[in-house]
Amino acid sequence: MSWYLDNVYELNKEFPYTFQRPSEEVLSWLEIGDLVKLIFVANEAEEGEFGAERMWVEITEIDGSRFTGTLNNEPYSLPIEVGERVSFGYENICDTEYEDPHIDDKDIYFDTLVTVSNDVLERKEFNFMLRDNSTEDGDSGWAILSGYEEEDFLSDLENFQIIAVAVILNMDDSILEFLEKPPLCAYERNDKGEFAEIEDYDWEGYFEE
Repeated sequence: MSWYLDNVYELNKEFPYTFQRPSEEVLSWLEIGDLVKLIFVANEAEEGEFGAERMWVEITEIDGSRFTGTLNNEPYSLPIEVGERVSFGYENICDTEYEDPHIDDKDIYFDTLVTVSNDVLERKEFNFMLRDNSTEDGDSGWAILSGYEEEDFLSDLENFQIIAVAVILNMDDSILEFLEKPPLCAYERNDKGEFAEIEDYDWEGYFEE
């Protein structure tokens, strides 16, 4: 089993609300002897083994934008040993020991919980959302649906999960402007692909269900 180092720039681009990378300022502080965290990914992971591991590497050489270091912690299953030399670049560094003053404060998107249908997570698409009154701490009251769910699907609670809204924002962050809208409200994606409020939503029928 071989491995490669993941590209954090690409991960941040794909998952901007759930994956943050160090700022350019923090990266400029790096010196020999510092520890940086890299994501080691197995080319072909065996069943039951970790497909990727985040591990600390101690910098031993710096040549412009390229680094050489030694693995500083024990892997679970990847074929690499503590002390083994690793070559990497800025694009592979997912964390450092330094406190980053430029990391966006997106904790609110992890702390804000929404109810989402499994169909949304499978399709990676949602077209309907409504906000009911919150009943539990951390629950925003938002429910997110793909719009393709059948009645039988909607009536089964096993088809829903409570997750951080950050996951939903990775799919479409155009809803940011609606998240603070007080309950009761409902939105649907229109023919232009944009979310618009449903002014005459049947709340009486919703509460009778």
